[in-house]
Amino acid sequence: MSDETAGPADQEQASPPPEPPSPAHDPAAPAPIGIERVPTGDPEVDGKLARLGDADHLPADGHLDVYEDVHRGLRDALTALDVRPGPGQAGPRPGPSPSYDHRS
Repeated sequence: MSDETAGPADQEQASPPPEPPSPAHDPAAPAPIGIERVPTGDPEVDGKLARLGDADHLPADGHLDVYEDVHRGLRDALTALDVRPGPGQAGPRPGPSPSYDHRS
């Protein structure tokens, strides 16, 4: 037999192996939201804001713990501003301070 009379099976070229199926997009999977955090200049606040990035890698049910921790830290930082004396000011007033712990 010559090449001109070869059958169809002989003329087919080997096709590349099929590619494995790509993983399906899971909308519930953890994914970073890609928000850039701009430094505030306050290391304590910057640390808490950086902690928000931890939520990027957690499932949604883990976000609450991170958000509550960050909220608590930011609230404490703001409260601390009220008790720190400024330049030329006296220290904190003696006596009981207003209770802010009852707010949510």
